[in-house]
Amino acid sequence: MADKEEDEGPAQYSSPPCFMHELTQDYHAPEAADAQARADVYRWRKAERQRRIEARLAISAADRTAMTVGIAAGLDALIGDVAGTLVSYYWPFRGEPDLRGWGQTIVDRGGRTALPLVVAKGEPLVFRQWKQGDKLERGVWNIPIPAEGEPVFPDIVIAPLVGYDPSNYRLGYGGGFFDRTLASLPRKPLVIGIGYGSCALPTIYPQPHDIPMDAIVTEKGVVQERQ
Repeated sequence: MADKEEDEGPAQYSSPPCFMHELTQDYHAPEAADAQARADVYRWRKAERQRRIEARLAISAADRTAMTVGIAAGLDALIGDVAGTLVSYYWPFRGEPDLRGWGQTIVDRGGRTALPLVVAKGEPLVFRQWKQGDKLERGVWNIPIPAEGEPVFPDIVIAPLVGYDPSNYRLGYGGGFFDRTLASLPRKPLVIGIGYGSCALPTIYPQPHDIPMDAIVTEKGVVQERQ
């Protein structure tokens, strides 16, 4: 499952955020500096997101499959016994690691699985329980979603990422769905960001609304856990 990519604002690269602190206060008011900083971050994220998705799509299907095996092993090592646990993962999109086979192993080991779905722009995601063989329908952006079922609250949320930084902040698709969802859940799940090792960034320039992942897993295993 993917957030909707941002679709407003210029598409070109901008200066790395943010250089406004180098200006004197009488040149720009603090409010203007804050607005400029946000605009810089927005433009940088949009350009970096596009670049990294294109790089991900350039990876061969065979290599993506091999790396997904490593990601699944890392998830198993991190999560451990899944019996009685509800795990939300996602339907793969634009070269994301395909965890559908791994999701079936959760069910085989006594756990349950769910998929997220978009209800409306600006609203949190909803999770519905789903396993292979259950009915699907086309959701937003034609991504398959469970066709029926009441909302559930996962114990573990697997969040695909476009990029990640050393503080476990996630660069997603720009819609803000995962951050909004995590902030709205009645209890905090274990949140694991997954992606390829090439997704690593020095920083994503986190903003106040960004929520860090509890752990990051790549084909190399668990590469970061938040203390």
